[in-house]
Amino acid sequence: MSYDKVMKLALERGFYFPSCEIYSDAPAGFWEYGPTGLNLKNKFIELWRRQLIRRDGMLEIDGCQIMSKSVFVASGHISNFTDPVVKCTKCGSTFRIDRYIEEKTGQRVPERLADSEIDALILQHNLKCPNCKGDFGKVGRFNMMFRVGIGPASEEAYLRPETCQSIFVDFSRVFKTMRGRLPLGVAQIGKSFRNEIAPRQSLLRLREFYQAEIEVFCNPSRLDEMPRFEEVKDTILRLFKDGEAVVTEVTAQEAIARDLVPNKLVAYYLALLTEFYEKTGIDIRKSRFRRLSDVEKAFYASVAFDFEVETSTGWLELVACNYRSDYDLKGHANTSKESLEVVDPADQKKVLPHVFELSMGIDRSIYTILEHSYYEEQVKEETRAVLKLKPYLAPVVVGILPLMTKEGLGEKARKIHSDLKLDFDTFYDESGSIGRRYRRLEEVGAPFAITIDQTTMQDDTVTVRYRDTMQQERIKVPELRQFLHNSLRI
Repeated sequence: MSYDKVMKLALERGFYFPSCEIYSDAPAGFWEYGPTGLNLKNKFIELWRRQLIRRDGMLEIDGCQIMSKSVFVASGHISNFTDPVVKCTKCGSTFRIDRYIEEKTGQRVPERLADSEIDALILQHNLKCPNCKGDFGKVGRFNMMFRVGIGPASEEAYLRPETCQSIFVDFSRVFKTMRGRLPLGVAQIGKSFRNEIAPRQSLLRLREFYQAEIEVFCNPSRLDEMPRFEEVKDTILRLFKDGEAVVTEVTAQEAIARDLVPNKLVAYYLALLTEFYEKTGIDIRKSRFRRLSDVEKAFYASVAFDFEVETSTGWLELVACNYRSDYDLKGHANTSKESLEVVDPADQKKVLPHVFELSMGIDRSIYTILEHSYYEEQVKEETRAVLKLKPYLAPVVVGILPLMTKEGLGEKARKIHSDLKLDFDTFYDESGSIGRRYRRLEEVGAPFAITIDQTTMQDDTVTVRYRDTMQQERIKVPELRQFLHNSLRI
């Protein structure tokens, strides 16, 4: 399904839309969730909590969005969190050159590629300014963090470019107060901010966006001591490395044996992530863990996999899976002069934990779920557009539709709606033909529609219509609550 069709649906059905769209000076890269999209996002987050946080016994925190400059000196973001840019020598326009090269040539530009090598690529492909056809100047660097001034003295601080730094800064206190044991997962959901040079494609590249990050603190000498690995050892991992012809499909256990994944800890969390995304409705056959080369990895990563999913826009990174070693805790310990070592109860020895990270883009995941769930089919003389969302993710679970409002049908339908709305996401609709009302529900992914008709007044049954098959069955009104509860089980 195409990006344009998903965008049209998103705008028309209240999933998301541009921020400040009534103003001509609205900045690019800022999008807002409407009621439908917000409900889908909240259910996605609850599924994430259920399948990853609660299943694995992780801890969740909620840190500040504005943090001190010292945090980002320690993390390396002040010096390293940059994108390569070029300026046109003729018209003065500025471009993020790695993305521009990729768009024009199809050649991926690794994250750590030297500026001089990027200059050489520009000359090799004879790339010019798209606005005026002028020559590009030399490659420079642009730091993507948003600087803010605190208080009347405008003390220097920054909007966080990733949610994980507060987890690292707070680790010692969290470990102590929660009586932590390694390995320990600490998670956080919230907004991050990056001053993207060329934000585009709605939720796919934003300046203000949601992340769901998990940082697993572990003893580097015990990375293969994972008792829970037995739960996922047979989960299929789809592994890929640039230059290979196809994705390698192996179990988590086989991936370790073949040295495709470095240890049980990494394999365990890649398997958990696979199982989570299977439950979101994303077509897992269109996914892969792409292992990054040394020049592609982020500056803090020693081993890195990107969980990518194929969409109409190409392969889209949804989760960065990075083994950060002790880069972060060591940096914060050195800068703050505070010890961040902890005692591992397994051997009663002090250790500076290493970290394995699962950094998830929520907005990109929401877009991908929409695209992978969108179907069109011809029904008689019209095109039926359907979002085949998992019932537990659907922003509307059931529509309540009186066939007409007279003869007591309206009152009966409103009573059923009132009885169900506190436990389920319901939508009452009495406007238009019954067929059109079905279509509206299908376009927001509602798995069920309840129709109240004359028979309802006689035997207290309603017609339940199934979104995916359009099949119908009669169910007694007192049984509706249990029917919906059963249908929403994960």
